[in-house]
Amino acid sequence: MALCCYSRTILAVLLVCLIIFGSLLVQWSSIMNTFQRPKLAKSDVPVNITSTTILVWYWAFGFLQSLHGNVCKDRYGIPNCILSDDRSLFPQADFVIFHNRGLINGQQSLPLHLPRPHKQRWVWFSMESPAHNGNLKPFAGQFNYTMSYRRDADFFAPYGWLEPHNVGTGTTVDDFIPTEKSSLACWVVSNFQSNHRRTLIYNKLKKVIPVDVYGGAVHRRLPKKDLLSTISHCYFYLAFENSIFKDYISEKLWNNAFGGAAVPVVVGPPRKNYEAMIPKDSFIHVDDFSSIEELGEFLKKLAGDRERYATYFTWRLNYTVVTYSNWMVEPYCQICTKLTTLQTPKVYWDLQAWEWK
Repeated sequence: MALCCYSRTILAVLLVCLIIFGSLLVQWSSIMNTFQRPKLAKSDVPVNITSTTILVWYWAFGFLQSLHGNVCKDRYGIPNCILSDDRSLFPQADFVIFHNRGLINGQQSLPLHLPRPHKQRWVWFSMESPAHNGNLKPFAGQFNYTMSYRRDADFFAPYGWLEPHNVGTGTTVDDFIPTEKSSLACWVVSNFQSNHRRTLIYNKLKKVIPVDVYGGAVHRRLPKKDLLSTISHCYFYLAFENSIFKDYISEKLWNNAFGGAAVPVVVGPPRKNYEAMIPKDSFIHVDDFSSIEELGEFLKKLAGDRERYATYFTWRLNYTVVTYSNWMVEPYCQICTKLTTLQTPKVYWDLQAWEWK
């Protein structure tokens, strides 16, 4: 009998303990919830949590750009990419872009006086050839990435490129050749230097064929609105680069020659370099000839052979020329499309050596 009473007492004590413990659990859950971040209402949920912020420290050549709205998404269809020139965003910027020309001419400087976030990456940007980029030695160890026309740049920003294009049935090569070709060759030049290789070539070529020259340097300005229409009247356009460097194929070919529907006669990197970017039968390279006189004679004969001349436009049946709608904005937005392919961590300890290699 005593044993039975003892057992009932133990059971009662256990029951009381369970009741007390359960009550504590309810209270403990309530206590813990007071230390947790409250759940956000739907309207309070942050937008673009994974966005990449790109800061333009200053605009190239002082040409201010409008960045109202979500520029990268609205203009180029690139989401989660914030492009701004608001320097107050420096502490939170993922990438900061510096245009080289402003640095080397002393108009701008790197913000070395500001604490630089550990994960922030600096981008060196230039569309000029090494001959016009100045001394880059002082920038040792400052930049993480390069943006350039160079194919081996971290962010490749060419002056132009070709995209496959279906022109549709019924289109022929003749549709791409302006019918009113009244000039044999033309050249638009703003930097006319007597010691440039292109100038030496021109001085020899003009003795063999007529060349219409335009530009402030020769006191024959050509308004931008008339540029392509003028070139379209020329059989050939002298797409002569101001200096010879790897991959340096500028707007002289992409915009002027191709945009004006004239066959480009090029002075620049070797033919192999051009062929890496455009069809081998879309241009004429000066180096393919033993002399400038031979080149001149070839151009005269080619202009007189309509069928052979047309072969330099055959590629247009399969490709279309594309250039940036705004080379000071669109390449910046493109950074957000390359994030998964970037090498990290990366620092250019000798930017000068990279540029001149």
